[in-house]
Order: sequence, then structure tokens, then C-alpha cells
Amino acid sequence: MNGAEYTIEFLREKGVTDSFGYPGGQVLTLYDAIYKYHFPHTLTRHEQGAVHAAEGYARTTGKTGVVIATSGPGATNLVTGIADAYLDSTPLFIITGQVASGSIGKDAFQEADMTGITIPITKNNYLVKFAEDLPAVLEEAWMLVTNGRHGPVLVDIAKDVFAAEMPKNVHKQSMIKPYIPKPVGEEELDRCIKALKKAKKPLILAGGGANKTVEGAALLNEFASMMHIPAVNTLMGKGAWKSDAPYYMGMVGMHGWPSGNIALRSCDLLITLGSRYSDRVVGKPMEMRKDKTIIQVDIDNAEFAKTMTTDISIQSDAADFLQALLPKLKEQKKRPDFTEWMNTCRETADKYPLTYRKEGKLKPQEVIAYAAEHVKKDCTVVTDVGQHQMFAAQYFPVDRPNRFVTSGGLGTMGFGVPAAMGAAIGTKDITCLFVGDGGFQMTLQELSVISNQKLPVKIFILDNACLGMVRQWQELFYQQHYSHSILAKNPDFVALAKAYRLNAFRIDKREDLSKLDEVLNTPEPVLIHCVVDERENVYPMIPPGGGAFDMTGPDGLYE
Repeated sequence: MNGAEYTIEFLREKGVTDSFGYPGGQVLTLYDAIYKYHFPHTLTRHEQGAVHAAEGYARTTGKTGVVIATSGPGATNLVTGIADAYLDSTPLFIITGQVASGSIGKDAFQEADMTGITIPITKNNYLVKFAEDLPAVLEEAWMLVTNGRHGPVLVDIAKDVFAAEMPKNVHKQSMIKPYIPKPVGEEELDRCIKALKKAKKPLILAGGGANKTVEGAALLNEFASMMHIPAVNTLMGKGAWKSDAPYYMGMVGMHGWPSGNIALRSCDLLITLGSRYSDRVVGKPMEMRKDKTIIQVDIDNAEFAKTMTTDISIQSDAADFLQALLPKLKEQKKRPDFTEWMNTCRETADKYPLTYRKEGKLKPQEVIAYAAEHVKKDCTVVTDVGQHQMFAAQYFPVDRPNRFVTSGGLGTMGFGVPAAMGAAIGTKDITCLFVGDGGFQMTLQELSVISNQKLPVKIFILDNACLGMVRQWQELFYQQHYSHSILAKNPDFVALAKAYRLNAFRIDKREDLSKLDEVLNTPEPVLIHCVVDERENVYPMIPPGGGAFDMTGPDGLYE
């Protein structure tokens, strides 16, 4: 077989059942192998759509997302999605075509140095110029995607390698040994238990690293329930906790719940599982660090002391850590009593519930809350980036991991439509997408795939005729100078959807919300153009550079 056929056979042996991409000159031999082998592949309408679709697929299925693109502009169109996957630790295996090996470095037609371009945004990358190197490179690259902290790995393959006949005797093993995590040490566990015994106000913070599997989430909830400890999550950790659990205090961060942020600033022991202390969570590290003992558990030791110093740093997967800790806690004859602290947190949650004013124009929160109440409970929720992203995180309860998909670290507008497409392909189940009128217009061409494959994606365009989060910041911090943030002449989104042969309709007042009942739980795609209040702001809000003590609502500071 040739290099292209070997590559496709390799993916089949790894159990790949879906892939995403867009053909071009340097990968035609690879696409010919896709044709011959009947390899499952979704043709997106743009390479950015392919990589975001693979992200949505990977995040919801737990599998590795596979992406294929040609050289030059095809490959560079992947860069934003690769960076997005890198920051959110999403496992992607990316194959790009390269010009023929003899032309590399000579500014050949559609040549781009993809290994150079993607060094900062991949776990590793490779340029394959010889067919005999291909097997070992593919093995190593595949292993690295999910070994340790998940992330994207790129393999750039010269055109002539795809066409070359593969040698009969090839080295298939990875050239490096995989990372094998060490078991959590007894001394580390004892230090954690001593910290719990000493604490009066402990808090568990779950990030994206603690939100990977149903089994891991079950351990998290067992820990909080058994020890009677309040629990919060980052944006990427949404879904780790049962949303109606008495110990759940909500999301923390710039637009987190009042109960969550107040607990975060008030606790004396912070147990952080799989979170890197993003600046959107910890705006003032020194202020947050004060009067606290901090335990940080992360699979990547590069995260320790990067933003905030910790007292106990444990390199481990969050689920593995809990599997080791819980039996130790169960052996304790007398556990600490955190009832008073829990009651204080619950009183705060009751005092400062998430609210919005249901008056005047239709509010984006109303649309999201109505959809959450009436759609099937285990559906997937996908967001683009902006105000609607925060509203969805606030008002759409999610009770299991891998069912809230959003662009966290990079904050990529245009993520939503293709990510929802990939999620629906992976889960084959209802996917609710909340997207703004700005982000929607960045990748709307993927409506073609959603329509052609009849994917069960419910697309809510929350149209406030502006770049909502940009407008909010301009209102609050730039003297209402709305510089290039107003989208006053949006297209007719319903007509646009119908041009793609999608069912679509418009709602612009709260009396129209009942129209959603007929389409939310059907297997067909639908686009709902929701005209919402253009002046609505996201609260609570911690101003940029601020900390949890600076959290404000529409009526001022929270005490």
C-alpha cells in the first residue's frame, strides 16, 4: 500500500469512526484512499469548521477528533481551532498535506511551514518527508494526543510520502515512552487529610480537567456529599456537579454566581481539581491567596505556581486522586463538621440568586431558561462566545460531564455552529446551540452540513444587533463609545436558513416562546431567530483586572 492508504488503515486500526476535513492538491492521494477504504469522513465547508467540529466531537464523545486539511491556506485555516483545542485540552489528531519533499523550503505553491507555525499551540508536531518514517510518527503522535494532559498533535506529511510505496518492514513503535502517572503518595494524601481536619471553610473547585468522564464526576460528587463541602466550578468545569445538589454553589469567575464567588473569596481551604487558575477565575492572585491553604491537583505539573502559589501540589488526574483519597476519608472514625460553613454558603445563595428583569423586550436569559426547561434533560449544550455564552452557563443546568461545550481559554467567536455539528455527529442526539448574531456569521456555511445530514441541532441565534460583550465593555469602561460593535443591518436569518433548506422561524416577544415546544425535542435541525433586548448586560461581573471582592451586579457591589 502507499503512504496514504497506510495512514487510513492506521486510523481504522485505532478505531476512528468519524473524521472532518476539506480536500486540496497535496492531500488528493489521501482522499483517494478515503474513497477506496470507504473511510467515514465529513466534508465541512471550511477548514475552520472542520477543526471546531472535531473539537465538539471530541469533547462530547471522549474520543480523539481527527482533522484533515491540505497544505498552505488549508492548513493555516486550522490554526485558530488548534489554538482553541490546545488551551482547552481537547484531544485532536491533525493531518495536513505538505508540498513534495524536494520542494520544501523553496516557497512552492501553497507551501506553509506548519510545524513552525503550530509549535506554540500543539503538544507536539511532525514533518514527515520519508515514507519509512511515517509508521513510527503516526504511532507516537496518536499516543501523545491523550497521554497525560490531552491536546492537539499535528502531523504534516509531504505529498510524495502519501504516494510512495510503503516498505514491507517498517518501525511502528513510538520513538518515546508514554507518560505513566505515579500513584498519589501516602504522604500527599495524609497532608490533604490534615488540611481538611484543620479547615473551617473548605471549598472544592472543579475545572475542565475534572470534567472528563461520568465516572470522575461521580467521584467528585461523592467527595462533596460525603464530606459536606461546598463545591463550585469554572466555565470549563460546568457539568461536573449535580446542578440541584445542596452543596453546589455555582460557577466562579468574571461572570460567576454570587454564591460561588463569595465562597471562593471566603474559604480557608481551596481544593482545586483540574483548573489552571485562569485570569477569568483569579483576577487578583495575591488577594485570592491570602488566608487560604491551597491544594492543587493537576495532571500537568507546569500549572503549579504558574498563577498562584499552592501549599500542596499533586500531579495526578483528578479522578485518580479522588480514587486514592476517598477510601482514606472513609476510614476516618470522625470527620470534620462543616455544617455551619455549608449553611452560610446556602444563605448566600438564597440571598443572591441569579436574576434578571422580565420586562420590556425579550431577554436572552428567558430564551435560554425556557429551552432548558422544555428540552430533554441530557441534551448537549453548545455555545459560541459572548454574552450568550455566559447566560447559557448561568441559566442552562447541565448535570453530566461532556454535555456543555464552549470555547473557554481562547474565546473563539465562530466556534459554536461547527462545534454543535461535531457534537451532534458524535452523540447522534439533540444539541442546543446558543450563538450570537456576530459569531454565527463567522462560520454559518456549516449550516450546509447540518442540513444535508439532518443533524438534530437546535440553533438559537440570540440577536441583539451588536457584539454584545464588546458593547457591554464599551458601555461600562469606554464612556459608551460604541466603536464598530453595532450590527444594525443583520441579514434575514430565517431566509438564510431556508436557503440552506432548514426549518426556521423568528421570535421577538416572550409570548412567542411557546413556539419552541414543537421543535425542541424533534430529530430535525431547526434555526430560531431570537430578537432580544440589545441593552441587556451580563451580571454578576468582576471588572477586568478585578478580584472576587470587586464583583458587581446591576445595583452595585455584592457584600
